[in-house]
Amino acid sequence: MADFPKPVPGFCRDCLADTVSEERRCHACHSPRLVRHTEINTLSIAHIDCDAFYAAVEKRDDPALADKPVIVGGGTRGVVSTCCYIARIRGVRSAMPMFKALKLAPDAVVIRPNMAKYAEVGREVREMMLRVTPLVEPLSIDEAFLDLSGTARLHGRPPAKTLAALIGDIETQVGISASVGLTPNKFLAKVASDLEKPRGFSVIGKVEALSFLAARPVSLIWGVGKAMQETLAKDGISGIGQLQKMEKNDLLRRYGSMGARLYHLSRGEDMRTVSTDNSSKSIGAETTLNHDVSDAGELEALLWAMAQKVSRRAKAQDHGGHTVTLKLKTADFKQRTRAVTLEDATQLAHRMFDAAKPLLLKEATGTKFRLIGIALSHLTEMAGGEEATLDPRLEASSKAEKAIDRIREKFGKDAVDRGLALKAKD
Repeated sequence: MADFPKPVPGFCRDCLADTVSEERRCHACHSPRLVRHTEINTLSIAHIDCDAFYAAVEKRDDPALADKPVIVGGGTRGVVSTCCYIARIRGVRSAMPMFKALKLAPDAVVIRPNMAKYAEVGREVREMMLRVTPLVEPLSIDEAFLDLSGTARLHGRPPAKTLAALIGDIETQVGISASVGLTPNKFLAKVASDLEKPRGFSVIGKVEALSFLAARPVSLIWGVGKAMQETLAKDGISGIGQLQKMEKNDLLRRYGSMGARLYHLSRGEDMRTVSTDNSSKSIGAETTLNHDVSDAGELEALLWAMAQKVSRRAKAQDHGGHTVTLKLKTADFKQRTRAVTLEDATQLAHRMFDAAKPLLLKEATGTKFRLIGIALSHLTEMAGGEEATLDPRLEASSKAEKAIDRIREKFGKDAVDRGLALKAKD
């Protein structure tokens, strides 16, 4: 007797009804939004990413913008923070200088970022995630990893259906859309969530992980930024499939600890768990002064030294932050904190310093201080740095800072410094 292929399990993303055979529309509600995969009922690691988040919130709050290209950005940096999909069809991209964006979409509506509003919407979405699983690991205000292992009994359905229901609730209750990647691990989940935006639901199983990745560029691998791409290109490596054919020891010998990451991630292997550890909500540094200081120039130099410390720690953790906070303590032990939120996350010392300096100068009007510090919060994963997010006007100073980092790695952290820090050491 002939063996017939087993039907591929799946369901309707709108009404959650199980699919029948190879139907193109749901037999229950006639929706075309069906998802099928041989492993769909066993996978439980997901990445949820809100679609064009800032722009989506602005369109939600102003229905007149629904059919218009919307760009969120501008301000002092003059770059695109994000844009809606109508603008993206025209070629507009995040981090693009505003003058280029407006050439591509001259009829675009440009809106200044409202980080407080976006953070509030992000918290609302996060609370909805936590209702379906306690294992939520935020990456930024609009994306997170979720582990739904063991939730089938709680919700009475497999994780895939729970995720589909969650995305539907976000759309109807919050008024924005999101995309999902459902896979065996975090690396693949983040890759998958970006495959079918907007309103996507993509599944990558264990079986096809190798073949799926083989045809992709090395830039898809977490942590492979421009510099690493150039290094690999010099060795003739541009595709993940090439890495899959290499031995682990060879990659370790060529690229050090990064070689291990290349080996495992190129094969779709990622042992990281979804972490709910919120102990590192910020990255900061502060110093109690040997004597009270009131001079603005001296405080500025100390601020630069603290910014460098925070930058080193942020880079070591592969994190950046959206909010820069200045901390001061007066001679009579009264604490002052002042904060500013950036359009894009940073881990660079000079960007932290430039954000905090105006806050410091408003406070340094003769008051004596016994402590100064700076911190990054609203953290986000930033493996490989923030190269592509920078305003072209900041590119030169960013390259200079990275060059200094390389010199310090080779000769020690005191090998080279900016003038302000030298003053702080006097």
